[in-house]
Amino acid sequence: MFASVSYPPIPMLHLGGLSLSIHGVFIALAIVGGAWIASRRVERAGGDVAGYQAVLSYAVVGALVGARYLTVPAALFDGAGWEVLSPLSGNFSILGGFTGGILAGWWRMRALQLPILPTLDASAPGLALGTVIGRLGCLAIVEHLGKPTSLPWGYGLKPGYDVAPQHAALECTATQAGADGLCGVYHPVAAYDLIGAAVLLVVLVVVARRILLRPGQLFALWMAWYGLQRFVLDFLRSGDATIGPITWNQLTGLIAGMGGLGLWWWLKRTAESGTPLAMAESRIPASDSPE
Repeated sequence: MFASVSYPPIPMLHLGGLSLSIHGVFIALAIVGGAWIASRRVERAGGDVAGYQAVLSYAVVGALVGARYLTVPAALFDGAGWEVLSPLSGNFSILGGFTGGILAGWWRMRALQLPILPTLDASAPGLALGTVIGRLGCLAIVEHLGKPTSLPWGYGLKPGYDVAPQHAALECTATQAGADGLCGVYHPVAAYDLIGAAVLLVVLVVVARRILLRPGQLFALWMAWYGLQRFVLDFLRSGDATIGPITWNQLTGLIAGMGGLGLWWWLKRTAESGTPLAMAESRIPASDSPE
């Protein structure tokens, strides 16, 4: 049995004279893959694909802004200066990306008069697929290592490995390594998140095909699952800014998870009471609004 799993980080992809960040490449692939599967779902439902893709263009910009700036409160709380407001430096958050993207997409949906709840339902599997693809980039650069572990699937950090910058303090030289020749073995939290998102993707696809849901419930399922997944998994991480007994990422995940559960409950309650929902069609109607 393996004592740990080790592989050298791959921070850059070299194509001829061009050098690309492997993490950035997988983020781009995540956006494309998520947008593709969501657009296919809108098309199969007979919806306005062109309008939806216009929404996606706004969502991508919102996601980039949200991913960067949702980390600012945590950084300021942890004692950082106002330089954290710089768009060219600092940390990025996948939960911030989702928040910014959904808010920007919601604003554009309203402008184009697209049905919000069915459109969010169509987006849910794309959000899960994007997470799976994006986490492959995190694994490539060895990002989101967690607390030390003795489990056989822990990531064994070897001397000379150049892992993601936030884990630089974990690196060591050959003379500093332990008896096993490693700098340490840590929980691969990015791999756990990838597996959870992959299972969520399968669940969303199966539920959408086999269970008749109220419009918005599929999105609520994604929101509840992934938010609570992040809340649980981040107990395995260390070094993040905290607010009381939990990290800021956990607070965000908990808010998202509870919000998803609340949305599911509210939609179920309105269905049971017979209360009509605006734009509650089971399909996504085409929009007559101009681009």
